[in-house]
Amino acid sequence: MTGKKIPMTVTGHQVLVDELDNLKRVVRKEVIAAIAEARAHGDLKENAEYHAAKERQSFVEGRIAELESKLSLAQVIDVSKIPHTGRVVFGVTVELINIDNDETSSYQIVGEEEANLKQRKISVTSPIARALIGKDEGDIVDITTPGGLVSYEITHVKHT
Repeated sequence: MTGKKIPMTVTGHQVLVDELDNLKRVVRKEVIAAIAEARAHGDLKENAEYHAAKERQSFVEGRIAELESKLSLAQVIDVSKIPHTGRVVFGVTVELINIDNDETSSYQIVGEEEANLKQRKISVTSPIARALIGKDEGDIVDITTPGGLVSYEITHVKHT
C-alpha cells in the first residue's frame, strides 16, 4: 500500500477501528486457543483442525496488518463540520432525480473501504461519485451507466 492518504468518513473510520479492536482482543485469542486445542490432538501432519486454525490465524493476522495500514493512512473527514454550500463533496448524501423518468435516488459519497451499494454508499472513486463531486444543488449531471447515458438533477445535498 502506498503512502497516499485514504479518505474516510467518521463512521467508516470507527467501523475499521472497531473491527481491528475485535480482531486483536477477541478473535486472535480464539484462534490461539483453537490452535492449542488442535495441537493437543496429536499428529499435526494429518490434523485438519490444526491446519484450519493455522489458516484462520494467517487470515486474521493479514487482516490486522491491512487494517492497521489503512488506519495509519486514514484522512478522516467529518462532513458535518464542512459548511453547507449545496456543493457535492466527499461524505455528503446526494439526492438525485432521473430527468427521464422522475425516479429519485440518494447516495452517500464515501471512501472505497466503506462503499456498500445496498446501503446506498458509493465510493468516491466510482463513476457516479466522480461525476457528482464539485457540482451544486440544481445542476444537471450526465452519468454513464451500464444502460447508457442518464441525466440527473441534484435536488439536495445533505451534510450528515
